[in-house]
Amino acid sequence: MPQPSPPTTTPLPLFPLGTVLFPGGFMPLRIFEVRYLDLINRCYRSGEPFGVVSLTQGTEVLRAGAQAERFADVGTLATIRSFESPQAGLLQIECVGGHRFRIHSSAQQQYGLWTAQVEAIEDDVALAIPDDLRHAAAALQRLVDTLAERRSMQAMDGMQLPIYKPYRFDDCGWVANRWCEFLPIQAQAKQRLLELDSPLMRLELVSDLLAHTGIAE
Repeated sequence: MPQPSPPTTTPLPLFPLGTVLFPGGFMPLRIFEVRYLDLINRCYRSGEPFGVVSLTQGTEVLRAGAQAERFADVGTLATIRSFESPQAGLLQIECVGGHRFRIHSSAQQQYGLWTAQVEAIEDDVALAIPDDLRHAAAALQRLVDTLAERRSMQAMDGMQLPIYKPYRFDDCGWVANRWCEFLPIQAQAKQRLLELDSPLMRLELVSDLLAHTGIAE
């Protein structure tokens, strides 16, 4: 069994959200809270990632009288791929998910920004899709082709498809992660799928969800 990585010595800034970011995933964000504006500017200038974690209590935007923020112990690094500042006090970014991490300890700073000591979780092992799960990959490819065709027909040249290349329709973890992003399931369920060590098990569970919804027979 591989030994866990030691926690990072530099605290990782966290962005608690009501959703889950998967490795290789696409995430657009509109930033307007003061606690995140400086963080995102610094990350963009330095090229350093921040951590996306799924909220288990509280809300994305700080409000007086709201419940204290609590979040999952496992999150995903996010690296900024696109950055715009359409007006003062507003940032629009697109991020791509990196590797997963596990939180050892966290602390909230003076202006509400969370930071954490984390350890990296090993990336999914590349694993070919078994024959009995190929329908999940085929359905995902049809969905991506449909989205690309719709984008082309509408001449929406500035529109970013909600999935990054390179596509890996032959890999268990990649296909499972993309379906986890597309499927209309609760954040708690997505979080449980994110935390699974086995990409094959993740894809098997996704396949069950696809069959239940009738998306892939």
